[in-house]
Amino acid sequence: MDTPGLVSLLRHTTTTPSSTSNVGKRSSKLNVFRMFKLFPLLTSGCKVITLLGKPNKALLSHHGTTVTLFGFRKSRLSLLIQDDPYSPSPAFLIELPIPTNAFHKEMASGLVRIALESETRTNKKRLLEEFVWAVYCNGRKSGYSIRRKNASDDERYVMRMLRGVSMGAGVLPCQEGESSVVDGELTYLRARFEKVVGSKDSEALYMINPDGGGSGPELSIFFVRVK
Repeated sequence: MDTPGLVSLLRHTTTTPSSTSNVGKRSSKLNVFRMFKLFPLLTSGCKVITLLGKPNKALLSHHGTTVTLFGFRKSRLSLLIQDDPYSPSPAFLIELPIPTNAFHKEMASGLVRIALESETRTNKKRLLEEFVWAVYCNGRKSGYSIRRKNASDDERYVMRMLRGVSMGAGVLPCQEGESSVVDGELTYLRARFEKVVGSKDSEALYMINPDGGGSGPELSIFFVRVK
């Protein structure tokens, strides 16, 4: 999976000196644990957003790309990318072959790199328009996924509930008539990401920490088309 395009994008985040690695890891773990402790609080917040109706656009930053990773605890993780968080048509939507609980455990380590690799050899499509992707999480192959052209009811529900949320992690209330007993709670992580384009065959997204510092968890998503 170490293609030249991916290697060049990986260099973007390789900035941690060995003398400070232990301190950085401890800070990352503390930060991400605080993030997931927000689940009960943000559950209430999402209900409030629904009651308020149309959110205020001034609450959202217009810089960067909005990325949401969500899924039922006992099911698989979905990846949603939106250039405009208010648009009903996402720029990219896919269900990843990664269990949601496994993703939460990886986030607790403070460093998560998800790589999607397409082996389609064509110049007729833009990179994120490819359909079939091999998925890797922290260097381990998770399986294959197919990009969705149309959102499911659950995915449209998540987009609707989070329209007024620029960043956060939490649990969304179940839709009317649904129960969380079978698949567990519907969890989400939503943040603004910086997009870095290496070439027409490689792109990367890097999570922007809200405090502007480097003490938070690192979450990066890479897209590579292999030729």
